[in-house]
Parts: sequence; C-alpha cells; structure tokens
Amino acid sequence: MGTLYLVRHGQASFGAQDYDQLSDLGRRQSVRLGEYFANKGLHFDALIAGTLKRHKQTLAGILEGMNHEGEHLSWEGLNEYDSEAVIATVHPHKLEKPTSPEMYRHHFRLLRDGLAQWMAGVVSPRGMPSYPQFVTGVSSALDHVRANHHGKNVLIVSSGGPISTAVGQVLGTSAETTIDLNMRIRNTSVTEFAFTPKRHMLVSYNAVAHLDGPEHAGWVTYS
Repeated sequence: MGTLYLVRHGQASFGAQDYDQLSDLGRRQSVRLGEYFANKGLHFDALIAGTLKRHKQTLAGILEGMNHEGEHLSWEGLNEYDSEAVIATVHPHKLEKPTSPEMYRHHFRLLRDGLAQWMAGVVSPRGMPSYPQFVTGVSSALDHVRANHHGKNVLIVSSGGPISTAVGQVLGTSAETTIDLNMRIRNTSVTEFAFTPKRHMLVSYNAVAHLDGPEHAGWVTYS
C-alpha cells in the first residue's frame, strides 16, 4: 500500500493583479511544511504538481525546507478552475477588490453559486472545461499514482478545487459537500490518501500540523 500526500499551495496574492504568485507568507508556509516533512523523516518517491506558478513555487519551498532536490512531473489536470470566470457566470459585472469582511463574504457567496451551477452543467465558464472534464483531469492524476507508484510515498502539489474534487471522488460526496470542502481548505494543508492499485482511501484532510504552536500564530490562511 502506498501513501499519497496532496498539498494545497501556500498563500497566493488574493485581490492582486496576479493571483498566481505566492505571497511572502505563502513561501514561508511552504518552507515550513518541508521542514516538518524532514523532521518526520518523510521521503517522497515521486513528485507531481500542477503547472501554475503557485504550485511550482510551493513545491520549491517544500524541497528547500526538506533540503532536498528532485524533478517533478507537471500535470495540467491538477490546475485550479478560474474563479473569476466562474463568478462571471452569475455576476457579469467585474467585482471590486475586497476590502472588508462583507465584501469577502459576497465574493465567496458568488463563487459558491457559480461553482454549483458549473458542477450541475447549468453554466459554462469562459475558457474553462466542463465540470466532468475537470474531474477527469483530477482523476487521471490519481489513476497515474495508483498505476505507477504502488507501495511508495507520492507528493502532489495542487489547489483547493482539485484536492476537494479528489476527496469528493474518493468519498462519493455530493456537489454541495465538495464545495464545502473546497471553501474550507487551508494553505499548505496536507490531505493524505492510502492507495492500492485499485483504489484510494482517505486518511486525513486539510491538516496543518506544521503550523501548530505559538511561533506560527497567524500563519493559517485560506487564500
């Protein structure tokens, strides 16, 4: 039996012109996770990441914290959905940069609504695959791990959407529950699957043990 660790990227630049870029805290979160892995004596036999900048930067930070070098496999199916395109299906006007708790809540209410309609096949966000195609991209990565890395430790770095989708596929959750999982996933959180050549099994979800303790107070983020 193997173990698959799915890590969400570190804090990105929410509200900035280029979201796909780790913040300074996001980089520190990533390095800290690598240090945590190293202290546990964890070794990865295979590294896989989405192709977005924040995925690559997070993986680089993890490897730095582990004092380890390694080549990784890039997997486009692990890339995040376009949240702006999703929101535009239910709110055609451009949203202002959130500057208050109510504006943040409004943003995520719209995102939830857009995600639900995309998943139901009601809307087609511009430039995005259909939801079944998105699921296939995530499932293909899980299939690859089962087929090629039996009995090994594998690290995947991705985003909240693909990781919550992977959990939803393993547990057979409803679309609403998958969205709930997506909305609560934390930066650099670790989701663990045990796997055999036939299936994946959820062991833990959304863990941030590497950020426990007063020295990392304020390091737990969601964007």
